[in-house]
Amino acid sequence: MQGLGWILTIVIGGLAGWLAGKLMDVRFGILMNIVLGIVGSVVANAVLAQFHISIAGGALGYLITGFLGASLLLFVVKLVRR
Repeated sequence: MQGLGWILTIVIGGLAGWLAGKLMDVRFGILMNIVLGIVGSVVANAVLAQFHISIAGGALGYLITGFLGASLLLFVVKLVRR
C-alpha cells in the first residue's frame, strides 16, 4: 500500500479483511484479518492490472481493493477446503 503510513495500512487492511470475512462467513483473528486485507489488496491490484482497471488511490481505494482481494482469497480457500 504505497503512499499510506504503516498504521493506516494496518487499520485499512484489518477492516478490509474483517469485511471480507463477514461476507464470506469466515472468522479469523485480528492479525489474520490484517494480513488478509493487505495481501488481498496486492492480489486485487495485480488482477485488476491485467484487465487495465485501476481504482482511485487514497484510503477508500485501498479499502475497496483490499476487500475485493481478501474476498477472492477467501473464496479460493473455501474451494480448496472442499
